[in-house]
Amino acid sequence: MATLNDIAVAAAINILTAFAFFLAFAILRIQPINDRVYFPKWYLKGLRCSPFGGVSKFVNLDFRSYAKFLNWMPAALQMPEPELVDHAGLDSAVYLRIYLTGLKIFVPIAFLAYAVMVPVNWTNSTLKNSTVVYSNIDELSISNVPLGSHRFWTHLVMAYAFTIWTCYILKTEYEKVATMRLHFLASERRRPDQFTVLVRNVPPDPDETVSQLVEHFFLVNHPDHYLTHQVVYNASKLSELVNEKKKIQNWLDYYQLKFSRNSSKRPSKRTGFLGLWGKRVDAIDFYTSEIERLSKEISLERDKITSSPKSIMPAAFVSFRTRWGAAVCAQAQQSRNPTIWLTEWAPEPRDVYWDNLAIPYVTLTIRRLVVAVAFFFLTFFFMIPIAFVQSLANIEGIEKAVPFLKPIIEVKFIKSFIQGFLPGIALKIFLIFLPSILMVMSKFEGFGSISALERRSASRYYIFQFVNVFLGSIITGTAFQQLDEFIHQSANEIPKTIGVSIPMKATFFITYIMVDGWAGIAGEILRLKPLIIYHLKNFFLVKTEKDREEAMDPGTLGFNTGEPQIQLYFLLGLVYAVVSPILLPFIIVFFALAYVVYRHQIINVYNQEYESAAAFWPDVHGRIITALIVSQLLLMGLLSTKEAAQSTPLLITLPVLTIWFHRFCKGRYEPAFIRHPLQEAMMKDTLERTREPNLNMKGFLQNAYIHPVFKGEDDSENEAPAQEFEKEPAVVLTKRSSRRNTPMPSKYSGSSSSASIPEDDTLKMIP
Repeated sequence: MATLNDIAVAAAINILTAFAFFLAFAILRIQPINDRVYFPKWYLKGLRCSPFGGVSKFVNLDFRSYAKFLNWMPAALQMPEPELVDHAGLDSAVYLRIYLTGLKIFVPIAFLAYAVMVPVNWTNSTLKNSTVVYSNIDELSISNVPLGSHRFWTHLVMAYAFTIWTCYILKTEYEKVATMRLHFLASERRRPDQFTVLVRNVPPDPDETVSQLVEHFFLVNHPDHYLTHQVVYNASKLSELVNEKKKIQNWLDYYQLKFSRNSSKRPSKRTGFLGLWGKRVDAIDFYTSEIERLSKEISLERDKITSSPKSIMPAAFVSFRTRWGAAVCAQAQQSRNPTIWLTEWAPEPRDVYWDNLAIPYVTLTIRRLVVAVAFFFLTFFFMIPIAFVQSLANIEGIEKAVPFLKPIIEVKFIKSFIQGFLPGIALKIFLIFLPSILMVMSKFEGFGSISALERRSASRYYIFQFVNVFLGSIITGTAFQQLDEFIHQSANEIPKTIGVSIPMKATFFITYIMVDGWAGIAGEILRLKPLIIYHLKNFFLVKTEKDREEAMDPGTLGFNTGEPQIQLYFLLGLVYAVVSPILLPFIIVFFALAYVVYRHQIINVYNQEYESAAAFWPDVHGRIITALIVSQLLLMGLLSTKEAAQSTPLLITLPVLTIWFHRFCKGRYEPAFIRHPLQEAMMKDTLERTREPNLNMKGFLQNAYIHPVFKGEDDSENEAPAQEFEKEPAVVLTKRSSRRNTPMPSKYSGSSSSASIPEDDTLKMIP
């Protein structure tokens, strides 16, 4: 069992590691050659330029700046929150409020716990008189309180106090974030997604294309507000070809640059796997021919998409003249059949995940069922490495089973290192590939926006962390640690042993917090991987300022990985606040350090891929509520093993009140995150018409939701298709018997009414 000495060793290792990272960052960030690594956001905004001139272009020769190596910390805190919203977006500003919420919750709780709970727990001798394996740290936990003691009333009262304080902070934060969101949406500049809805599951029609059907439907049902639409094309193969061409072009640029530096010898390469074997050929000629081949394939694939109706998916982005019209459409059922003409707010264009829009809507339910089953097995089988990690954390508990290792394990430094540092870093390594696996699962489920993918991946990551890291660490840790006790005691004594052992796992979580929360956060600001990659690209590939800008990797917040990690600390803090308060200072250090580091990164580094206007906050609130309820249920179970049954009726009311509080917040504040008030939309529309009466809204929205491979941003040959899609469709007369006349004129035909057309005749538009 880890002792105070082991925790001190782990703390020393992690503090030194964090300090080394911060020191390296402080030196590297002021070197001109690293400017684009540590301040890329200012370059992307055009407010910073590369340094010029001699040695000072690479090395900072102002030695006074080295003495101020920590000045980035106060600088990160100086920017006011409204300015931060303008600079980085609401998502980034609200993400930082998660760390502030943690500080607001746990700082007062820690003061109260150390003033009341620690003396109550410590002034007992229960563990000294027991046979369970424990350390002097566990004497500060609830495990040290004797069975049936009246001191458990203190824990009960503290549980109520901590719950009330946590709920108060959550309510004030929910209210604040909801207000910030509404203000942000009301004051935000005009964006295409404010006027656009995504329509899915468009029903098939034998006589009309998807484009014609969408136009007619919305002309009939939204005659005063419908403006234009853009159907969704299955361009997945074309997108793969374009991306492959980009990679080939990068290699061609590399070899051309290499040849320009040494024109006496033309570069060559092997055509086999990874260039390790195969025929040796001229590299420039090889990649030039590859680009020519891909250009022909791209052209053929583009022609196939534009000419084949099968390439058009039963989905479309429909744009309206006003925000009010879009809000009504997005929030209303469009047909008497609730399974067709499904509408939702369109994500902003840069948030669209185009590959998933090509997935047939009817297959989404099956896909999500498959992913749910796969996630269940992933979560279950991951318990095996978790058990192994916990065996490292509780080495004394298994020494009886493997006594030949005892002489090595009992070496003081090795024992302290294994118990105080190795379990945390081993668990961190096991989890390193998990976010990528969960993101692949989310993509397979078919969500149509990057923000939705990240939120779903974050939800699964949180569930995984809860089951494996939290519950798995407690259960497997208890089994190893108390192995001898389970074998030699009667069955009715096992619940008592588990009840004592759960709070004793706080020592493992302390080491995990220090590894992941302290050293991990310090490693985040160092940006070692982007630093190395940038300089490799800068040395081998960069030949123009544009190339140098593309070599930058500002990165993003990574909501799908960062937020679940934060939630684990909320869970640990709330669970152990009453059970073992020694954990709280370590969590507070994490929240404070992470707030400063991520504020610096948001201001200077990260460039968000999208802006969801803090749509993730209901998930954040719900997960903290879940952690609060888990802490209450865990305390209830512990006290039941401590012969404190008289407190059970009072504890039962805590989860009930917490659930009621959650339902109150959900009804009061969550609508601001899933619906758009018509009043706000009308106000903004009226103001815009007053300020810009001649605004060409159709021109603003016409090409906003064309697939990127047709926009010509990355391939000059793509400009023709983009223009082709903008052409007015031709109007031809066709026979129809599958539906009644459209009672509104087509926006393309110019006819006044369908009443003058025979019943079996209608206008068909061919794109």
